[in-house]
Amino acid sequence: MSEYTANHGAGAVDADLQAVERIGSAYRKIREQVSQVIVGQERVVDHLLISLFARGHCLFVGVPGLAKTLLIHTLAEVLDLRFNRIQFTPDLMPSDITGSEILQNARDGGARHFSFIKGPVFCNILLADEINRAAPKTQAALLQSMQEYKVTASGKTYELEKPFLVFATQNPIEQEGTYPLPEAQLDRFMFMIDVGYPDEEEERAIVRKTTSTYKAALSRLLSPVEILALQDLVLRVPVADNVVNYAVALTRATRPDQSAAPDFVRQWLQWGAGPRASQYLILGAKARAVLQGRYTASIEDIRSLAVPVLQHRMVRNFHAEAEGVTSAKIVERLLETLPQPAV
Repeated sequence: MSEYTANHGAGAVDADLQAVERIGSAYRKIREQVSQVIVGQERVVDHLLISLFARGHCLFVGVPGLAKTLLIHTLAEVLDLRFNRIQFTPDLMPSDITGSEILQNARDGGARHFSFIKGPVFCNILLADEINRAAPKTQAALLQSMQEYKVTASGKTYELEKPFLVFATQNPIEQEGTYPLPEAQLDRFMFMIDVGYPDEEEERAIVRKTTSTYKAALSRLLSPVEILALQDLVLRVPVADNVVNYAVALTRATRPDQSAAPDFVRQWLQWGAGPRASQYLILGAKARAVLQGRYTASIEDIRSLAVPVLQHRMVRNFHAEAEGVTSAKIVERLLETLPQPAV
């Protein structure tokens, strides 16, 4: 903290400490609001909020009926963000996402001209529902938006309004007629979040709530301007060298061609995670720290986010698939075997 003070000044540090307290308070209030609609799924909600403040996109994987769409829509409503939903289908075209040029008549009787009609990607939160049902060409239409916050159409580039986040859903069961996301697009998602079944008591609460006249009265808690300011705050959170070293070591250990890779990584993986994984581990750790009211990221933050950050960035080989070893299991074993650096 003393180094941070020297770099930023005492006044800026005091302002940031107050901002950390505000974001912690907002985090608790957001969870309270979301819990009025969504029963359980605390881990999923936490990861969703971490990605929001770390400027990361999320891919949610789960069977139908687990309230993935409802959760994202509820978050957008609580945060007063513009929300659009696209149902991805095999006949969806890139222009259905980004927008298209339309020939229009001039109102004053002049020559006709082309006008760009913005597509649903021009929003704050875009829900790409069942993203793997669209063809690769259509999936790729999101790449520039997710990475550069821009859309290029007919040689012109249009800026997207920030904050801009893509939350996509994917059904892990029904794979007929689907197009698996290429590794380049998977790498754009900060987290791959597995959405599981609710436990028995949660399921009872869901049934009671959804089969009655209950309707949640949600309050809007943060504006887009406030969210952008809090996203900037996350970038200023200090991180110790040992935490950075651990994030990099964990990522590099997933690469079977590295000398530091454990034997089971060489046995089960064809390709490991790239540098973007290390970046997202640190950004996620920073966001998790401030959401919990802490002023610096820790190794525990890295460990808690390792599975959702790394699991979709590793390519398993035949041996892993034949033995039923999932990417998540490989990450968990890495966490058990990789030594933590000294403080």
